[in-house]
Amino acid sequence: MNRFKSIFTLLFFGLILSNCANKYEYPFRDPSKSIDKRVDDLVSRMTLEEKISQMTDVAAPVERLGIPGYNWWNECLHGVARAGVATVFPQAIGLAATWDTDLIYKMADVTSTEARAKYHEFVRNNDRSRYHGLTFWSPNINIFRDPRWGRGQETYGEDPVLTSKIGTAFVKGLQGDHPKYLKVVATPKHYAVHSGPEPNRHYFDAVTDMRDLWDTYLPAFEATIIEGKAYSIMGAYNRYLGQSCCAHDLLMGDILRDKWGFEGYVVSDCGAIRDIYAYHELVETPEEASALAVKKGCDLNCGRTYESLLNAVEQGLITEEEIDVTVKRLFRARFKLGMFDPPEMVPYSNIPYEKNDAPEHSDLALTVAQESIILLKNDNNLLPLNNKLKQIAVIGPNADDLDVLLGNYNGTPSYPVTALAGIKNSVGEGTNVKYTPGCGLVGKDMVMSIIPGKYLTTGEERGLKGEYFANKELKGEPAVVCVDKEIAFDWQEDAYVEGIPHENFSARWTGKIEAPKTGEYIFGVTGDDGYRLFINGKEVIEQWSVHGTTTEHGKFHMDKGKRYDIRLEYFQNAWNAEIKMEWRLPGYDAFAEAVNLAKSSDVVIFCGGISPRLEGEEMQVPFEGFSGGDRTNIKLPAVQEKLVKSIHATGTPVVLVNFSGCAVALNWEKKNLPAIIQAWYPGQAGGTALADVIFGKYNPGGRLPVTFYKSVNDLPPFEDYSMKNRTYRYFEGEPLFPFGYGLSYTTFEYGTPELSDKSIDKSGSVEVTVKVKNTGDIGGSEVVQLYVKDIESIYPVAKKALRDFKRIYLDPGESQIVSFMLKSEDFRVIDDDGNRFVEPGDFDILIGGNSVDLKRVTLKIEK
Repeated sequence: MNRFKSIFTLLFFGLILSNCANKYEYPFRDPSKSIDKRVDDLVSRMTLEEKISQMTDVAAPVERLGIPGYNWWNECLHGVARAGVATVFPQAIGLAATWDTDLIYKMADVTSTEARAKYHEFVRNNDRSRYHGLTFWSPNINIFRDPRWGRGQETYGEDPVLTSKIGTAFVKGLQGDHPKYLKVVATPKHYAVHSGPEPNRHYFDAVTDMRDLWDTYLPAFEATIIEGKAYSIMGAYNRYLGQSCCAHDLLMGDILRDKWGFEGYVVSDCGAIRDIYAYHELVETPEEASALAVKKGCDLNCGRTYESLLNAVEQGLITEEEIDVTVKRLFRARFKLGMFDPPEMVPYSNIPYEKNDAPEHSDLALTVAQESIILLKNDNNLLPLNNKLKQIAVIGPNADDLDVLLGNYNGTPSYPVTALAGIKNSVGEGTNVKYTPGCGLVGKDMVMSIIPGKYLTTGEERGLKGEYFANKELKGEPAVVCVDKEIAFDWQEDAYVEGIPHENFSARWTGKIEAPKTGEYIFGVTGDDGYRLFINGKEVIEQWSVHGTTTEHGKFHMDKGKRYDIRLEYFQNAWNAEIKMEWRLPGYDAFAEAVNLAKSSDVVIFCGGISPRLEGEEMQVPFEGFSGGDRTNIKLPAVQEKLVKSIHATGTPVVLVNFSGCAVALNWEKKNLPAIIQAWYPGQAGGTALADVIFGKYNPGGRLPVTFYKSVNDLPPFEDYSMKNRTYRYFEGEPLFPFGYGLSYTTFEYGTPELSDKSIDKSGSVEVTVKVKNTGDIGGSEVVQLYVKDIESIYPVAKKALRDFKRIYLDPGESQIVSFMLKSEDFRVIDDDGNRFVEPGDFDILIGGNSVDLKRVTLKIEK
């Protein structure tokens, strides 16, 4: 009887499953089937042309199968980028300066929550454009080996272990922990040996030995792939040891797929497949480049070169079966994101749009910014300042600047707080805060200000008449007509108003400008792409061409009280859209104004450094000391140093706040100024966080993720990828500020480290403990850092190497036993062939608050 019941039950449920399956037009639509079976079914139904259409960043729809188009290109380096309003966290180098993996996980989790909220809202509005998807090309985990590299700001610093731990936390936070579905896809980049120079990246061949490859350049990729389980990875532009990083036998095959078991997909950097034949000249045709890259394992082409794959198949360079492997990897990712499942089955699809830019996310942005700020010097406890001083002078080109909050690859914050605003918001009622820029970033003739709307008029209201055209030529009737109070727009890659495309649009602003005083005015226009300015019919500024962000100046005499016709024209070709109109009034001397202000103030807060307008990705920067996004020297720009010296000479104490994405050689400043703060590019809450540190509401606890060198002369040639004499691990000189360094408003005392065993075998592990005590009067954070030094190796090894760290908080007088577990891999050396193994011998275990001031205990590893 039981036997018949079992048969009946099986038949019954089989019938139900059969009926359920019949609900789906194709098996790949059935969520009860495995992802592999669904992907196999889908790809088997596609033509070769349809398969190839999925292999570029703009994947075409396959309408006959009900497959929507998809744009693979999305960015979230420190918050969702280029997709409208979002929470903007500190730039990546600032994230590393927190040395707080738990915090970075939370930040990445918030980022992916906002990404999901945005994505589902975009889909509801049938918007599947670039930056509106779920596959994110972050994090950048290249090693910041040289401070001249402009994109170092996007990384987690110079150390492989710090980069690995921060990067892995970021990847895990992005992708979520659901057993079936990915929240978003993370893409560590740029695999694997890549860190400038920017102008050379399309044709440069990076060369290292196998020791540097495995010791420095690969660990973070290995960690984010194996431990972090990143489902995508991006190949770099350059060659490595003669082969394109996007078509590399060792990197793509032997290591990534075979050794690490990577099952996700590989995407090229944008245009990198074209570089294979156009710049590296490794092959002669697009077909050869495409076939080579796909066969080596690059699944997705950011660009259009893979459109030649149909010809490549016809030429016998690649087979359809090889293309199938790639297309299946790509669709497997989309299935794991739940794109082909009912929304109620995908836990992340119910995240409401209101979660984007939520108040609790802003609170987290403030916390991350606070933790990222580093106190580099504080003589005689000048800081924290009393917020009831009579007058505070805020001086410097970065004091009231939005760009230095945001870094690059950034979103648009709803309520950004500049340094000036943060300071003003934090002082008492009796304190007067006065501001002047004093100088430009790289020249005092660059001190300009946005032309205020009160000096612009349409004849009926303040501002200028704006006409926006859905073409680049200002042709026809404008799609949008409005009045813009000021011309100060940085749209990045978002459309400004409904009806205007993201790319290929133009605008014209017309009206009158009124002169507040008589004299020669200097006008400035900053734009990406073309612009031209006319006053009373005279062309004052012209840069009517396709280009990145540039600034041009022109002069025009105006008489007080008179009105003049003004016309500004602009076109945008592609990528970022930006247009700003500024002026400088006759006779204005910002430098003298700053010095006089310092004389009458109790303290000066000088907000200087550099800017994302000077350092970044393959940029046009026509200033001395900068080249193509990189730097050619690492000093504070000369005009700023001159102003700081003049202010210092007044006798008023100066607090230097350095905004940068890199190390700056602050030699004179360290010797002469009483207080220095490193603020990085601190995100939307940067001004509030900075003020909290300056006035003591928050006790700084950030630590340097890079070495601050004294001079560019301390560095090897930029193009030399050998690690010899680079970073704290191999640098032979004396740093200005060492890796891991940072001060606090309290003090910490370390006991002697203790080992659970004084010796272990080559496969063993050891626990290391140390007592840390807050010996000051206020609570504060300390980053406890553990380094290992191989004393007896027969191979070249680092002077010391970070192996673990913990950020802790201690109340006044509180002690904590901090423990670390070191495993055998923490003691590995690397031979000339790249083999990793543990040598017997003595190892120093070094623990302290930076890479220089360390307590030591010795461990023996037996044969």
